[in-house]
Amino acid sequence: MTSTSIKLNETPQTRAYLSLADDALILGHRTSEWTGHAPLLEEELALANIALDLIGQARALYQAAGDLTGHSEDELAYLRDPPMFRNALIMELPNGDFAFTIARLFLVSVASDQQWRRGFDDPALVAVADKAMKETAYHIRHAAEWLIRLGDGTDESHRRAQQAVDTLWPFTGEITAARQTWLDAVTPVLARATLRQPKDGWMQSGGRSGRHTEHLGHLLAEMQILPRTYPGATW
Repeated sequence: MTSTSIKLNETPQTRAYLSLADDALILGHRTSEWTGHAPLLEEELALANIALDLIGQARALYQAAGDLTGHSEDELAYLRDPPMFRNALIMELPNGDFAFTIARLFLVSVASDQQWRRGFDDPALVAVADKAMKETAYHIRHAAEWLIRLGDGTDESHRRAQQAVDTLWPFTGEITAARQTWLDAVTPVLARATLRQPKDGWMQSGGRSGRHTEHLGHLLAEMQILPRTYPGATW
C-alpha cells in the first residue's frame, strides 16, 4: 500500500459505476498494448481506436463515480490498489497471441453490448450507454470478422483460435448476466468460425469483489507509476 492510495466507502451505486469503468479501463489498456505490435498496420489502427473507445467509456463512468465519492477520475484510475478494482478477471489476462486478443474482444464485447442495451434508470448510465452501444456494436463486428477469418483459416490459425476460446470460456461467467442471451449471440459466430463451443462448467470469479489474478498488479504498476511517483503532478 503506497501513501498515495485512496480509500472508498462504496455504495451499491458506486460499485456499479466502478465495475463498468474498471472493465473498460483494464481491457482498454490491454488492447492498447498492441500498439506497435499488431500483425497489420490497419489492424493496429483499429485496435488503437477500440482501446480509445473503451478508455473513453471508463472516463465517463469514473466521472459519474467521482460525483458520488468526491474523487477525480484520475484518482479513481490511478490511486486505487488492486483489491479496490472491480473489473472481471477476463479483462486483466495478458494479451497472449493475436487470436487470444480477438477471441476475448469478441466474447467481452457481446456481453458489454447486451449490458448497454438492457436499459438503465440511472441518468448517468443512460448517457454513457447511448454512446457505448454504438461503439460496442462495432467492436463485435470487427472481432467477429477476425475470429471467423482465424477459425476458418489455416490449421495453425484454427488451432490458436480454438485454444483461445477454450482458455477464455471459464472466465465468461463473470461477464454474463443473462447467459442464454449471450450464448444465442456467440454460438452462430463460433459455428461460422468452425470453432467448437466449450461446455459450460465451473467458472472463474472474484474480480468483482477485488480478488484478482497476479496480472492486474503488474498492469497497474505500469499504468500508475507516474501519478504515484509524482503525486499531484499535472501536465
